[in-house]
Amino acid sequence: MTWLSRLLALGLLSFACAAQAQIRPQDLPPVDEVFVPSVTAPSRDRIEVNWKIADGYYLYRHRTGVEVSAGGFTAKPLQLPKGKAYRDEFFGDVETYRGSLTAVLPGQAGADADTVTLKIKYQGCADAGICYPPQVRNLTVNLPGGAPAAAANDAGGFVPLGSLTGGGSSLLGGGKGAVDAAPLPQDRAFAVEAIAFDGNQLLLRFTPARGYYVYRDRTSMALEGASGIGLQKPRWPKGQAYHDEHFGDVIVYFDQAEVPVPLKRDHANAAKATLRVTFQGCQTGGICYPPMTRRIALSIPAGKVTPPAEAAASEAQAALPAANGAAVADTAGTDASTTETPAASDTAASAGATTTEVPRTRPPEDALRRASGTPTSLWLALLLALGGGLILNLMPCVLPVLSLKALSLASGDRPKARALWYTAGVLLSFLAVGGAAIALRAAGQALGWGFQLQQPLVIGVLVYVVFAVGLSLSGVFAVGYGLAGAGDGLARRHGPAGDFFTGVLAVVVASPCTAPFMGAALAFAFAAPVPLALLVFLMLGVGLALPFLLIGFVPALANRLPRPGAWMETLKKALAFPMYLTAVWLLWVLGRQRGIDAVALVLVGLVLLAVAAWWLQRLRWRAAPVQRVLAVLVLASAIVPLVMAHRLPPPERAAPAETQHSVAFSPERLAALRAEGKVVFVDITADWCVTCKANEKTVLDREPFRKALADANGVLMRGDWTNVDATITAYLEQHGAVGVPLYVVYPRNGGEGEVLPTVLTQSMIEDALARAAR
Repeated sequence: MTWLSRLLALGLLSFACAAQAQIRPQDLPPVDEVFVPSVTAPSRDRIEVNWKIADGYYLYRHRTGVEVSAGGFTAKPLQLPKGKAYRDEFFGDVETYRGSLTAVLPGQAGADADTVTLKIKYQGCADAGICYPPQVRNLTVNLPGGAPAAAANDAGGFVPLGSLTGGGSSLLGGGKGAVDAAPLPQDRAFAVEAIAFDGNQLLLRFTPARGYYVYRDRTSMALEGASGIGLQKPRWPKGQAYHDEHFGDVIVYFDQAEVPVPLKRDHANAAKATLRVTFQGCQTGGICYPPMTRRIALSIPAGKVTPPAEAAASEAQAALPAANGAAVADTAGTDASTTETPAASDTAASAGATTTEVPRTRPPEDALRRASGTPTSLWLALLLALGGGLILNLMPCVLPVLSLKALSLASGDRPKARALWYTAGVLLSFLAVGGAAIALRAAGQALGWGFQLQQPLVIGVLVYVVFAVGLSLSGVFAVGYGLAGAGDGLARRHGPAGDFFTGVLAVVVASPCTAPFMGAALAFAFAAPVPLALLVFLMLGVGLALPFLLIGFVPALANRLPRPGAWMETLKKALAFPMYLTAVWLLWVLGRQRGIDAVALVLVGLVLLAVAAWWLQRLRWRAAPVQRVLAVLVLASAIVPLVMAHRLPPPERAAPAETQHSVAFSPERLAALRAEGKVVFVDITADWCVTCKANEKTVLDREPFRKALADANGVLMRGDWTNVDATITAYLEQHGAVGVPLYVVYPRNGGEGEVLPTVLTQSMIEDALARAAR
């Protein structure tokens, strides 16, 4: 117990250290303090470029290059030393340099060459997980035997690509205010970046220099060279109203603006494309630049095909008056897709274009946090996760398992060790679930909390596990006592394993529930770097395990538990019935996913499971190897019905009856209702979501809600996410939701929808509908 206690304490300490070590992009030092380049010429046939690299940072070998831009020096291929092999999450297998780097440029200087100007390129990152944009410097070196250079190393040729990856202030500066200096060149006055945020969205960033601004409605975009992939309507951030002497009352951006642009896809394949961005901007109190065009090479990863319903809704929304940016003229399926405004439509071939390549880097945190109420502080996210985990103890899907845990603690046998083993099971299970969700999201799957319950095979396995625990508590077989964390003699013998797997089971059955505070914490986790995301999942586990840690380590709390006695055996058998009811509920969910045939198959599997458990229990103290093998074969055969049920096709479900105030969810129907000026209450639910069903029984399926909806002239639009549904998944992603339930109330005036908490009350609903009806 002592070593396990120390291990958990060390783990919690490492969590605190990781949180303390969180670093924001704007907290990083300037790039020129981290990577310091210099150049020397030991001879007229050899030039050396040196970088001094600060501790905690590294340069990429494949992003490093040197070329001669001026001077009589005929260069040969650049010679770079071998770097340290490294598996990078963005570039794959790469080599990196730390501490210092010396690159050799061999060649031959002309007879009259005195100086050589080099253009050097490089890119590096911090160990904290944030990358600087690609850097370009012009450096001048004196050749031996030549005249001194007229100018020292010139950083003026450096064209920054914008702010640090992950957010923060632009390297160009920013802010409103006129400047008295002469106008800057176009490429220094206005920086434009773009990355493939994922396979279904681009992210653009406009960065005007200080004293300059960019017009929102003088901007057009086109995607070239990617057949079957087009642009949807850009999601412009809130700009600043401004009276312009050239165009009158307009919306402009004096500071950095990040613009998500969803993609419309006819296929899921990765593609190379060029994004053409045409825009216009001015100097405050000075000149107005002609329209400028930038072309940016992009590598778009594999993504999801845009559902026809979502594409139709996008087109319907684009046809409405654009109150927040450019309208959409979509030509997906051809070699170019364009989004533009009429004011900018005549600028597509304008001069001043430059080409920059932007590698895939981490998307800014702010762009990820579109969900209402998503925390921007790690400490707040951890606090919400802790609170959500605590409240999860009170949710109906977890109570049966926690009752078993309380029963084991009431036995008074080694409470500290039991609490620690239970906590270890909870934490490792949360790590596994969180890691799986994060990995699948990184692979392009828009998944969240409870995603595994969309798979019939997972539901079937859960039915088996819960049913087996019920059989164990009923006394059919004894092996499960350790699993459930109950019993006395056998539990003492197998206590650590029993307590550990009780923690695992608690996390598994918690999947259908979403407690208050969990949504915001999980939204932060899915937007944060992987280490911080896993930290949030671990804090959820700490919250779930905290009551039992307190009981195990605070004697005063443990003394309040009932004394061990015969009542424990009675309670143990009584607790079997909630487990059986849980199995019945899971069977109902399976029936909704794969039909009554799947339920029948799994019931056959449960009979085989019960027979095998009973048979093995009878053979527990007997030497009957043949019978034991047969019993194990019966147990193994229970897997067959599970596989057969999983392979069944989903049943054809009748469309829900539609009324004046209740319709099925579809993006095009939502757009049409909003165009009619209706208040729309969107309810995204699932049959396996316990929180969803509780809200329906207590609020949404009752007469007071229907009356409040009718008074607001509203419509209930319900979407079912019981099975995987690409259209609903895209809608959840759009609102930054990490799972179901999701409730959004859209006002009649066409404004943004209001996302409600996951646990509803009647007064909360009435207030939201009243606000939407104004």
